[in-house]
Amino acid sequence: MKVRRVSIQNFRGVASGTVLLDSHSLLVGGNAVGKSTVCEALDLVLGMERLHRRPVIDEYDFHQARYRAGAAAEGAEPFPEVRVEVVLTELSQEARRRFRSNLRPWSAANDDFAPPVADDVAELVDGEWCLPVVFIGRFNEAEDDFEGNTFFAHPQRVEGTYDERELGGGLAVFRRDDKRYCGFLYLRPNRTGNRALSFGRGSLIDTIVRLESDQAGSLWTNALDTLGDIDLADTTTGFTEIRDQLLSRVRKFLAVPDERDAIGVRPSDLTREHLREVLRMFIATQPGTYPVPFNRLSTGALNVLVFALLTYIADLRGPGSVIFAMEEPEIALPPHTQRRLVDFVTTTMGQTIVTSHSPYVIERFDPNKIVVLTRADGLLTSSTIDLGNDVKPRKYREQRRQFAEAVLARAVLVVEGGTEVATYLAVADALDADPDTDYQHPDVAGLCLFDAGGDSRVPLYGPIFTAMGKTVFGTHDTPNAPLTPQQAACAQSFAIHLVIDHAGIEDLLVSEVSPDVLRRFLTNVRTRSDYPQQCGVLAEPAADDAAVDLARRVLKAKKGAESYCPLLIAECGRDELPATPVKFLMDIHTVLSTASAEADQAAEPARDESDMGESTMDRSPEAGDSAT
Repeated sequence: MKVRRVSIQNFRGVASGTVLLDSHSLLVGGNAVGKSTVCEALDLVLGMERLHRRPVIDEYDFHQARYRAGAAAEGAEPFPEVRVEVVLTELSQEARRRFRSNLRPWSAANDDFAPPVADDVAELVDGEWCLPVVFIGRFNEAEDDFEGNTFFAHPQRVEGTYDERELGGGLAVFRRDDKRYCGFLYLRPNRTGNRALSFGRGSLIDTIVRLESDQAGSLWTNALDTLGDIDLADTTTGFTEIRDQLLSRVRKFLAVPDERDAIGVRPSDLTREHLREVLRMFIATQPGTYPVPFNRLSTGALNVLVFALLTYIADLRGPGSVIFAMEEPEIALPPHTQRRLVDFVTTTMGQTIVTSHSPYVIERFDPNKIVVLTRADGLLTSSTIDLGNDVKPRKYREQRRQFAEAVLARAVLVVEGGTEVATYLAVADALDADPDTDYQHPDVAGLCLFDAGGDSRVPLYGPIFTAMGKTVFGTHDTPNAPLTPQQAACAQSFAIHLVIDHAGIEDLLVSEVSPDVLRRFLTNVRTRSDYPQQCGVLAEPAADDAAVDLARRVLKAKKGAESYCPLLIAECGRDELPATPVKFLMDIHTVLSTASAEADQAAEPARDESDMGESTMDRSPEAGDSAT
């Protein structure tokens, strides 16, 4: 069973929106775009423990906090509802039998419901069966509280057999036992690392206890029976003396049995709920050898333990039987562990839905598995990355890390090579360091520099990054041959397209940097161990033409990752920087600054998931990881 489509209405920062998911999907987008909202929405519908929180939802779970009839927008329902519909596909035979009356035909080609079929049709000739389920939440004015529940989205009960004022109207309830067939597991390591390893309801360990209990009988009953036999007053001399003294004194005022065990010293209240609170896993990690409570471990160690528990749950449920949602698995984990974790969940879980800001995570997903989320005026949309025919799979594999960083960026500057990347970053550093220049560094502006691998390839990436919702800029040398019509059409995707009037960036620099700066540069680099000796050194005194010619040859000899261009830029004062790169970067700054100002003016006043996470998680002691 897999989640194919999530439709959200009136939930947090999303007024409405639809997200399509694959068997394994990576959700990416800017901060507060809605990644966590999608995961939380799935938890509302499929989470085993989510509905046990009180309240199920609160004021700020409604879009722009509009939950009362008086606060509803014109034309809206009298009582605005949070509505999240999830379409589940690839149903098992067991699920199709159990939910037979709630299924609808699904068209994979249209990503939508197909026309209905006769009630007695067991199998479809074309398409497949799907199970639509929905969460509905609202404010109950009579109770002065919030209410919410999950329902089968199909079929509608016969009119007159239900109270129209009832939550969910004519829909049948999608109960806890029904959710077991979904196998939904939601992990938030950035917020609930400690919680995941506790015995609290909905935690990962609670999931394991429940799954093991299904096979071996109730572990809680066995634990209570074992602890019930422990009485420290029978085994510890000091407690024995205390018990006997208490018995002799209590009997003067209260009738108690004659047996000595009328008073006992036991480890807890011996209830399931109390055991959930007091039980702890003790773990020893190298280089230490002494076991300590898990909550005393480092954040990274906790997240690795969470990873270990996931392997356990996957084995208990069986291969491919878990719908697993995970937020930011990279928290406090080194790159190799991030990669291992992602590889594990995508090979053992039935479906994996991940959010991340780590290039080490993103590079593990193929482009068609990366779901780019965008949100404007409360409308959430999703799209996958289409490389088209211009970027071959081998080229993508070579540029995988670059693509991962571009996916995370707000804007992308496509350049033709590594030398250009280094040069523009050096100029940006110089502009950022000048207190008199109004300029925002690419790292602050969210601008990623992308090496296209050649001047003719620069335009090809414009449509790709534009389709991701990025603002895209492009620059390259004057090509040896004019751009083809296809390349010219692709270049139209650039917000700014700069073609420099030179055959290379080195020619541009030596033409726009003064000979005096070039002399300083050549003097300082000639003693470096990696200086290209075949170029010779600058004779003293040297004419301007000699300095320009030698600087050009040195720069061309040291290109790419070993480029000397940043060293030349470092010799420039603010007024000595090359004019063309400076103007280009300042023009990019203007475009991005204008876009930011417009976005701020259109921003919604209500809180969204960027500042909702902790309060939502902490509003109930049951706010843990939902799992089945």
